[in-house]
Amino acid sequence: MIFKQYLPKKKRKRFSIKIVKLCDSTGYMYDMKVCLGKDRQRTTQHVTATLVTVTELTRKIEGHGHKLYMDNFFSSPEFLDDLVKKQIYCCGTVRQNRKGMLQDLRPKTTKLKRGDFCIRTRDGLKAIL
Repeated sequence: MIFKQYLPKKKRKRFSIKIVKLCDSTGYMYDMKVCLGKDRQRTTQHVTATLVTVTELTRKIEGHGHKLYMDNFFSSPEFLDDLVKKQIYCCGTVRQNRKGMLQDLRPKTTKLKRGDFCIRTRDGLKAIL
């Protein structure tokens, strides 16, 4: 079994152990998962290994109305919609070119001047650029 994972974007240590944790605001850890590379058995065409990991970690808090804060590595519009169905609410950043993002929020179509912002809402999902 491979315990190290290759992370090409890290500058100093390209091989490391990747751990994903689910913690509350005080730092109490509900659950954690050590990522051992791509898990091809649980991934499908529409669900990536990252989303499978987050889904597993959030099973214990489904239906309780918790709010997750995540970075753009984990978030996508479809995944956030899936979490809302489970009464898990999210706040975080998302990449503009992520699959499922509105076309007018794409980097090439959005030309904002300094101090300007753009807001789009859809079924409770809000994007602010």
